[in-house]
Amino acid sequence: MTPLITNDAIVLGILMAILGVVFITAHSEVPLWKKFYTYVPPLLLCYFVPSVFSTIGLYSGDVSKLYTIASQYLLPTSLVLLTISIDLKAIGRLGPKAVIMFLGGTVGIIIGGPLAVLIVSLINPELVGGQGPEAIWRGLATIAGSWIGGSANQTAMKEVYEVGDRLFSVMIAIDVLVANIWMACLLFAAGRAKQIDTRVGADTSAIDEVKTKVEEFRSRVARIPALKDTISVLAVGFVVTAIAHLGADLIAPQIERHAPGLAQFSLTSKFFWIVVIATTGGLLLSISSRVRGLEGVGASTLGSVLLYVLIATIGMKMNILAVFDQPALFLVGAIWMAFHATTMLLLAWLIKAPLFFLAVGSQANVGGAASAPVVASAFHPALAPVGVLLAVLGYALGTYGGWLSGQLMRLVAPE
Repeated sequence: MTPLITNDAIVLGILMAILGVVFITAHSEVPLWKKFYTYVPPLLLCYFVPSVFSTIGLYSGDVSKLYTIASQYLLPTSLVLLTISIDLKAIGRLGPKAVIMFLGGTVGIIIGGPLAVLIVSLINPELVGGQGPEAIWRGLATIAGSWIGGSANQTAMKEVYEVGDRLFSVMIAIDVLVANIWMACLLFAAGRAKQIDTRVGADTSAIDEVKTKVEEFRSRVARIPALKDTISVLAVGFVVTAIAHLGADLIAPQIERHAPGLAQFSLTSKFFWIVVIATTGGLLLSISSRVRGLEGVGASTLGSVLLYVLIATIGMKMNILAVFDQPALFLVGAIWMAFHATTMLLLAWLIKAPLFFLAVGSQANVGGAASAPVVASAFHPALAPVGVLLAVLGYALGTYGGWLSGQLMRLVAPE
């Protein structure tokens, strides 16, 4: 069916209007909106509303070229801008327990996915089987990317593993529902942090030190951006993206020509190398304090803007009715998250980590920069940047961890 609107300029305007309305209402002080967004994550609407208009035929993700542009150019640039702000020394100063809990959460997600697939395959092999773009393990790899890094990494896994749009729609629903249930559990526990820490015998003195150091870092780098600052940020992002495309054009064909067997590991995919080179480039640039200082003029904010444009174009390609295709797949997500939660609880008990490090370490993985500061601020408003800091580290690991988890799921998934 031919969509009503085929002009991409008009479609882009509609998508930006949707994002504008979502963000304005999400930050509104009107009681109705505050209550609404207590239950409905803004991120879900950024996917869902564009998909509604696509479903009714206003425009078509198959006809529009916006997704191709966003995934090839905006996504890698977003990854660069989200990773250049990583201060590895600052993360180290948060104390070993914070980093251990974060990495423990990452490992729990990487292993939890294959474990969930294996368990469910013993019950119902058809539920987690399949071949080609609709193979379930491919779709689950996008959840791994999301739960370790965020939406950018999720989209990267979609392209790397060539996940079908209909299956991806189901995976987004599983991702959002399961992740938000877990977030609600963390927020509930935050209100009882003192009692829990006392019972575990956790030392919370490091948290006060973290508050001071984070506040000093923010006040040191923050400034009102001038035009040259914004241009510099975008230049860094798009130049690294150009290098990533150049590297992918050189590397992928060589591997395909000389080692075609590596295709099963996505190493012949140009998009895989674009994402890896862009992420690695951002990490290398973060070593420079001058480049990392671009965070003070909004590097991660601009990266998030590009990311949300991408999310809207993904929503344009989604079929909202696909959620009802395979509701039993929510069981995989539930088992997966249960394994992650159990890993975090056991690790916190072993090293006597404060609940704050457990909650933020987990949410920095599962929720990313959008919700990790929400959980952190539930403990203390000054701690919100800690959630962002660890979540940004998740952006760096999300591509690699999501790919690895996907490969492990491929090995255990039935044909």
